[in-house]
Order: sequence, then structure tokens, then C-alpha cells
Amino acid sequence: MNKIELKISGMSCVNCANSIKKSALKIQGIKSANVDFNTHCAVFEYDQNTDIEALKSKIIKLGFGIVNNQDELENAQNKELKNYQNKFIICSIISAILMWAEMSKSNHMPMLFMIALAFVGVFYCGFGFYTHALKSLKERNYDMNVLVFLGTFSAFCYSIFATIFYNHIPQNLNYLYFSGATMIITFVLLGRYLEGKAKATASSYLKSLINLSPTKAFIISSDGSAKEILASNLKIGDIVLVKTGSIIPCDGIIENGGAEIDTSAINGESMPVYKSTGQMVYSGTLNCNGHILIKVTKSQNNTLLSQILDLIQNAASKKLAISRIADKVANIFIPLVVGIAVITFCIWAGFGMKFNGILSAICVLIISCPCALGLATPIAIVCAISLALKHSILIKNPIALEQFSDIKFAVFDKTGTITTGDISVIETSLNKNDLALVANISALNSHPVSNAIANYAKELINIKFQSKFEYISGLGIKSDKVLIGNERLLNLNSIHINESQKIIIEQKMEAGYGVVLVAIDGQFSGYIAISDTIKSNAKEIIDNLKSQNITPVILSGDSCKISNLVAKELGIDMVYSEVLPQQKYEIIKNLKKSGKVIFIADGINDAAALKAADISIAMNSGSDLAKNSADIILMQNNLIGVIKSINLAKKSSTTIKQNLTWAFGYNAICIPIAAGVLEPSFGIHITPMWAALAMSLSSISVVLNSLKLKLAKI
Repeated sequence: MNKIELKISGMSCVNCANSIKKSALKIQGIKSANVDFNTHCAVFEYDQNTDIEALKSKIIKLGFGIVNNQDELENAQNKELKNYQNKFIICSIISAILMWAEMSKSNHMPMLFMIALAFVGVFYCGFGFYTHALKSLKERNYDMNVLVFLGTFSAFCYSIFATIFYNHIPQNLNYLYFSGATMIITFVLLGRYLEGKAKATASSYLKSLINLSPTKAFIISSDGSAKEILASNLKIGDIVLVKTGSIIPCDGIIENGGAEIDTSAINGESMPVYKSTGQMVYSGTLNCNGHILIKVTKSQNNTLLSQILDLIQNAASKKLAISRIADKVANIFIPLVVGIAVITFCIWAGFGMKFNGILSAICVLIISCPCALGLATPIAIVCAISLALKHSILIKNPIALEQFSDIKFAVFDKTGTITTGDISVIETSLNKNDLALVANISALNSHPVSNAIANYAKELINIKFQSKFEYISGLGIKSDKVLIGNERLLNLNSIHINESQKIIIEQKMEAGYGVVLVAIDGQFSGYIAISDTIKSNAKEIIDNLKSQNITPVILSGDSCKISNLVAKELGIDMVYSEVLPQQKYEIIKNLKKSGKVIFIADGINDAAALKAADISIAMNSGSDLAKNSADIILMQNNLIGVIKSINLAKKSSTTIKQNLTWAFGYNAICIPIAAGVLEPSFGIHITPMWAALAMSLSSISVVLNSLKLKLAKI
């Protein structure tokens, strides 16, 4: 299956995106279509023999444009906003003149001049709505433009009829709606302009990330000279010079020099961090002080910054369950509204009041607002993602926001998640020769415990030392003659530990130390005591979860006694220890039988369990596999992000429900009133002009309510 991503300009509402999606799926070979109104990004999956040019042609025939990059898209959007603004001003002036002429019943303005003004307002200022509507009707797609077209064209034609055949219309209905037709266009133009501005505000974080990546870079040539090239042309292995005050253009390892790096734009870290030779730096971060040479280790399409951008864009386009319901309603909404308008006319005509029926049907067409339904969820999601990023929380999968309701268990991995992960050796019973052997093997492995042993005995490490070894997840390291790991590893290899040695080991474990056991040549040689500290705010986080009736759980591969000691200090009653990766997966699956589960972890061995959980949260310091498996990444590795994620989910859920309640409620109340149900009893009748105002305000209110999320405290 092939995939193509297109950036589409000219989409003015969510129904435009739905229209493109429906049309694309009619093309032979297109298997899936995901068109996101917020990011203006469309992703299509297709068979090998599919005519992609036909797809592009279909999109253009619908009245939309295809651009090559984000800059072109932004320019097209700015041009579109300017166009809305200019036409709004023109249409406002025309509407004011026509309204004055109609209300004053002035004979000083020739009727032909009024018709000409109305023609300009409706067919010039509303040209974009009309062309989109006619193309959509041709493709049998029904969007908001169709309602605008039907409503304004009907009002304009009714006024022409009332001008020519005024003697045939009842006196109480003999009004002109030229100003009403142009006022409809005016209000819709204003609504589109405000929606566009608000959407740009909601996506401001995405744009700021795009602007982070520098366009130029200085590479060091083979002769030692620096040459400026496009950052997009950087290749893995290139050496890049970054001076003080410059944005780093690549992901890579510092080859020479040192500098204070401001990473706030990427992970929210408020203070610059000093980085020196051998340490990793990322594209989009700022070199505050120092000259460094960086060896490029990732392509431009695979940098941390580009991954974050892709995650945000993909996240914004994912559909929540509540959003899918709204989409289904929106897709049948316009044919339903047209049907209601026809029924409205028929009922009034049945009572002998055809002109009342015409005006009521026009009002039904105008006042209906599918845009509010379509905007209710996606705008709120974009704002929620933006707010999360301000708090150093990267939401990869916004569907997880729906899962936070009714959470039963919050399951924590121990090392590196609930503890700092900064492991160090406290003491060892190994002699110097045995320690040297263990240290040299540990130096070849990247596990935190291995790193701690290697650092402890670094003066004993011989860089020429070579040894084949196997890392056994959950147990330890096994080489030809050395075993380094837990008691289970030794037991599996029939290594005996005498009682006096067991007592010493148990005492170390009772004191809260981790104990690494070592066997050489089939005999137990001694132990290495290591320590890891609990994160400073872990107790506060656990207490907060308990206050929300969420049960905290520790799920660790560490020994039972160490895990229980950590659990006791934090007040956690449920502990699973000495578990292998597959067992973690099974435990998560079993817990899910009793309620929804969050799993917070950071290791390679946690990946399967992260996938199994209802919501998975990974530490940014964790393995790439864990981060790829997670729904949410805590960029600052701070557990407070768990609480903030829960709070954000509650606020975004409330906002979405408010938006949908307003959108459904508005249409449920306004459509019957527009149809004239209140006129016989109360004499309340809505004119097309007021219907247009109500329709525009409905969409704007949904957008403004969503924007409140950007200011919320979590």
C-alpha cells in the first residue's frame, strides 16, 4: 500500500474536508483518505496502479488548491483571509446602503441600482461560496457552501420576484430581501474570517515549531573550511559548526567543544544545559554560549523536531469517538436541512400561505449550521495539544484523552520512572580481578546498571578487552564464563549461594539497595550493591492519584524486597515484582478486566505492556521503543505530567461536550423557529438577515470556547 500526503488550500470549513474525503474515496484505487481541516493536510493510501493525477485533479475541480510546502500553504491562507476581509468590507457597505433604502422605502434610489448593488454583494462577494457549492453539487457532495448558496440565491430571487410582481404578494409579506441576501454573505464572510484567525491562533505552536528549524547550516569541509549549505541538504556523517547564538540545524553528537544549550522549545526545560563532547543535541535548540562541532546522526526527516511536528499533525487529524459521531451527523445534516426546508414550504403552502413558506424555508436553509458540529471537536483537540506542549507533554494520540475518564489503575514501572534512574554502585564484595572482569563486560552494554558498574570501576576497564555476551531481559548478562544479574539467573544456571552469603545479600536488600549477583566459572563470586533514589515529587503524585480514586500500582522487574520498600515509602499497596516483559503485558491485560489502566514506563522491556494499556505514558529519557509505543510522552521526565494529563483530559472533554451541546442545541432550537413554529401563536418570525447572524455566531462561539483551553490551568 502506497501513501501520499498533500497540503490543500482553500478549505473554509470542516465540511470542505469531508467533501474532499468523500470525493477521493470514489476514485478507483484510493483505499483510505484522512483530510484534516485544522492542518490542511490530507493523507491518502492507494494501490500501486492508482492515478494520483486524477486525485489531484478531482481536488482542484472541487475548488481547492494543492500547495508544495507549509510556506505556500500559509501564504495561501493569508491571501484567503485578506480576501475574506476585503469582501466583508465591500459587502457590509452594500448591505448598509440597501438596508437604508429598504427600511426608508426611499424613492430616491432607482430599483435597477438596488438590484445592481445586490448583484455585486451576492455574486461577487459570495463568489467563492457559489463556485464551491456548484462544484460540490456536481460531485454530489453537500457542504456548508450549499446552504449559503441556496439561502442567498433564494432570497435574491424572491426579491426580484417581489419587485416585478409586487401586486401578487400579500401586503404583509411584500418586502425586499436584497439587503437580507447581502447581509447573509456579510455575516458568513465575517464568520469565515474570524474562524480562520482563530484556527491560526490554535495552531500557533505548530507554526512556531516549524519556524524553529533553521534553513541554513555551516558544514566543515575536508580541508577544514566552513561552507554554508541548505540545512535540508545535510547528510548523516556531516560535521556542522554551530556558533554562539545560533539554532542547531540537526540532530547529532558533539564532536568537539562545549556549549550551554537552551532546549526549552523542545522539552520545556527552563534552564540551559551544558553539553560537551559525546553528548546528543537536537535540531531547533539554541546554542547560548560556545562553539561546537556536531556530527549529524539523523536525516532531516527523522530529527526529534520533525518527529514532534509529524506527531502533532497526525494527532490533530485523529478522530475521537465523540468526533466520529458528530461527523456522521454532519455528513447527513445538509440533505436533512434541505428536506426540512421543503417540508416547511409544503406545510405553509398547505395552509394557503405560499410566501410565508418561501421565507421560512429560506430561513431554515440559512440558520442551519453544520460547521459548528464539525468544529466542535477538532479545534478543541488542537488547543489541548498546544496547551499540553506548553507543559512539556507531547500527546501523540489524542484518542487517549477520551480514555482518561473512569481510570481505575495507574501502573508505574519503577527504575527510571518512579525513581530517578541514576544508579550508582554503593559497595561490592568482588575482588579487584573479578570486578575488572565484570566492569569490562558491563562497559559493552548500555543498561543503566551496567553503566553504573562501568563508571564505578572505570580505571579497571581495558578498552581492548573483548567478550561475547548475551543480555537476557529481566535476568541479566550471560557470557562464556560470567553471569551478572539476579538470583533467578543464577538459579537457572545451577549456581549455589551458601546461607551466610544469602544473609548478607538479604541485609543489603533490606537496607534498600539493589543487589547484582556475580558468578564466574560456575561459582558464586560476590555481589555489587547499587542504589536508586525515588523522585522528589513521587509521593505527591501518588497521593493525588489516590484522592481521585485511582489505584497506584508498581510493576517492576526488580526484586520483591526492593520493589516493596519503594512501595511502602510511597504508600502503594499493589506491587508486582521480578516480572519479565511478557508477564508485564499479561498483568496489564488482567488489570484491564477490572477497569481502565494507565501505564507509565520508560524501558525497552515495557513496550508490549505500554501497547496493552488503555493509556500509555513514556518518559522522554526512556528508550525509543517505549516512546514509539506510548500515547503520551513526558518531555521533562517529570511525573507531574501524569496529573496534568489527567486534568487536561477532563478540561478538553468538558470543552468538547460544551461545543457539541451548543451545536446540537442551537440547531434543535433554531431550525424549528426558522421554520415558523412560533409565528401562529406568538407572531415571532425570523428574517433571513437575522438567521445569517445566528448561523455565523454559532460557529464563532464554538471556536472561541475551544480557544479558552489554551489559557486553562492544568
